[in-house]
Amino acid sequence: MSDTLGNGHHGPTATWQNLRLRAALLQRVRTFFEQRGFLEVETPILSDDTVVDRHLDPFFTEVPGRPGNAPRRLWLQTSPEFAMKRLLAAGGEAIYQIARVFRREEEGSLHNPEFTMVEWYRTEEGLDAGMQRTAELCEVLLERGPAERISYAEAFERHVGVDPHTAEVAQLNEVLQRCGVAPPETLSPDDRDARLDLLLVERVQPHLGVGRPVLLYDYPASQAALARVRPQEPPVAERFELYVSGIELANGYHELLDPEELRRRNAAANALRRRDGKQPLPEQSRLLAAMQAGLPPAVGVSLGFDRVVMLAAAAKGLAEVMAFPFARA
Repeated sequence: MSDTLGNGHHGPTATWQNLRLRAALLQRVRTFFEQRGFLEVETPILSDDTVVDRHLDPFFTEVPGRPGNAPRRLWLQTSPEFAMKRLLAAGGEAIYQIARVFRREEEGSLHNPEFTMVEWYRTEEGLDAGMQRTAELCEVLLERGPAERISYAEAFERHVGVDPHTAEVAQLNEVLQRCGVAPPETLSPDDRDARLDLLLVERVQPHLGVGRPVLLYDYPASQAALARVRPQEPPVAERFELYVSGIELANGYHELLDPEELRRRNAAANALRRRDGKQPLPEQSRLLAAMQAGLPPAVGVSLGFDRVVMLAAAAKGLAEVMAFPFARA
């Protein structure tokens, strides 16, 4: 079996060496979770429901309805999150999935519209246990040493000299100018979170995980997504991300349990999507019904598996560790 790339536009963009590495890392993932008592599950790729997020744009397809009914719109999942939480509500305690997920975003060295996500949930655990397990999996897959923990506030104060929880828009504008980061013309004049995201990507993230992996935790409450908010002063989202060599690999939540709060966040995310000129997404879901029935306390984490393989292979982009990326699909 040759390790050369396929010829022409019909062949794979990954070498056989990298595809063998990919398979070995998948086996490591399964062994890791099996040894810790997790059950591997599978959930639908096509669903009536989809995560409502300002920045996640799902693909969809339509299937004919019954006679006299409108076509049924089904969403390709951006994450298996909703269905896996429905399994938790039905008695699941420790579950994981290796899922194909889909997001309408630009192709690039770190993005492919179809990719592989490893997602797992464990009930009756808090943020600390979730971060510890994520660090252990990172060590098993990448062997980069134990992860360092840095709070979101500490990282911003260290790398851009500002408190991200209290800084007003005017102060963030000054910091962007001082750091030489030009905001896009479409940036709303009152959008704090977009400015924080810009500073994170341009001035903080490149420093994270360079020596050893970093777990960035306690995000601003306004960026909670589906995580709980811890009521302190200022309040913070019980959420973390894993970074290695300046690349985001994983995102974890101490999961939100309140269905009314999820309804509020869905509506707020859709309001922002409309402001951004995007299509609103369905706010009602079977997850809401499951939460109403009772979702147990849990921590959930999603890991971008292709990026892990890219780092393990010392590759320059995802195409080097995928047989057929989107352009050749």
